[in-house]
Order: sequence, then C-alpha cells, then structure tokens
Amino acid sequence: MQGEASAMHPWGCFVSPGMASAAVIGGAKAAAAVVGGALAVVAVPTVLGAMGFTGAGIAASSLAAKMMSSAAIANGGGVAAGSLVATLQSVGSAGLSLSSRVLLGSAGFALVSLVVGL
Repeated sequence: MQGEASAMHPWGCFVSPGMASAAVIGGAKAAAAVVGGALAVVAVPTVLGAMGFTGAGIAASSLAAKMMSSAAIANGGGVAAGSLVATLQSVGSAGLSLSSRVLLGSAGFALVSLVVGL
C-alpha cells in the first residue's frame, strides 16, 4: 500500500484509508441486508391484509374472497384444510409464527445480500 498514509486504529492496529472505506461500505451493505430481512417480516402480513386476509376473516369483494370462491368451487363447496387459501387466512388472522418470521427474515436478508453483493 505505497502512497497511502496509514493511521492507528483505536483498537491498536494500523488501518489504511482504503481499508477504512471498505469497512464502511461493507457495514452499509450488511445494514441493508438486515433491513431487507426486517421488511420481509413486516411486509407479508401487511400485503395479506391488503389482499383481504384479515383478523376478522376474509374481506368481502377482495382478492382473498375471489381466491376462496375459486378454491371452494374446485373442491366441491369447501376450502380444504392446509390449502393456500386456508394457510393465508390463518396467517392473516393469527399472524406469523416465530419459525415463519425467522424463515422470512432469513430469506429477505439473503435476497438483499445477493442484490447488494455482500
């Protein structure tokens, strides 16, 4: 690292200006990945609510109502337990389980990490 002046870091090691800026950029990318994970956990219940999967049930004239109608017609009049509509309604009414939050947060973190090149 010729031509660069080194400075003593508070922890007692020498740090060149290039190393310091790389550390700041890496920290910003890591922070962006953490925010991506948090956004994934917050966005899913919000989007489900907007689709009509609410705590009070499926909202009338919503996308969720159309999905439920299609599922009921395809299944002979009822919505099968464990189907996509039933699962989304469960999440819409009860929220995400801890394991689901961890999984979504990890997926959001990984996706943003790929995008920012972490």
